[in-house]
Amino acid sequence: MPNETINPKDLIGIKKVPLSLIPPASKIYQAMAMRDGAIKYGPYNWRQKKVKFMIYIDAVQRHLDALLDGEDLASDSGLPHLAHALACLGILVDAKESGNLIDDRPTAGPAPQLLERFREK
Repeated sequence: MPNETINPKDLIGIKKVPLSLIPPASKIYQAMAMRDGAIKYGPYNWRQKKVKFMIYIDAVQRHLDALLDGEDLASDSGLPHLAHALACLGILVDAKESGNLIDDRPTAGPAPQLLERFREK
């Protein structure tokens, strides 16, 4: 006799990607920055033409550095720097998975090993 307390859909659904774990506030921030980018550059422009990895890494770092130095909102859009950083990372992921990412990162260096070596034990 099958377990009547378990819905069969649950057995399948539990194995799928848990999209509900992404905080809605994060989705909203990213969507606002994506809309700003769509107005400036066209929606999904990174799927029409390949994009360079380092262009987006630099953009993420600029937004995070401005945030770190006390500026919450980007002066050009009025949106949170966090929103723009999320959008840049989202584009990198989508471009990578779509085959539209030009990997122009420098030759691999020692940073991962250094971070591990100097991590407090």
